Amino acid sequence: MFKFFGVSKEEEFEEIFEDEDEVENTQTVKDEIWQIAVDILETKFEMILLAPVAWISLDDIDISFHNNVLTISGERFRPEIYSRDINVRNSECYWWEFSRNIILPENLDFDGIKATMDNNLLIITVPKLKFSSQSIRIEKI
Repeated sequence: MFKFFGVSKEEEFEEIFEDEDEVENTQTVKDEIWQIAVDILETKFEMILLAPVAWISLDDIDISFHNNVLTISGERFRPEIYSRDINVRNSECYWWEFSRNIILPENLDFDGIKATMDNNLLIITVPKLKFSSQSIRIEKI
């Protein structure tokens, strides 16, 4: 049964479903690996990947690269507050393993990949390759 907070002064719950069969089994969801959200930005000089990673320790994140595929994986553990005797009214956060594969273009300097963390935001920068450009004069033969 899904319930949402009402907007009335009584702060009662509004019932959305009563059929327990329609509600997905929590254990089934827990056994699946979910994908972390990623924004991909591009500047003239680099590709920037942003991934919000709240409640994830840096030690629990793995970033790897193979054959133009960047993989971000890890695990988010449930905070201790969930172990208390409480009722969970709404559950939208993922508290288990995650993985995300991103195919990157070939015009990047993969040896220059850098990852930083700022305010629970994983920032991965990949510089673009610099190709020399010049004008070629055509000579008459």
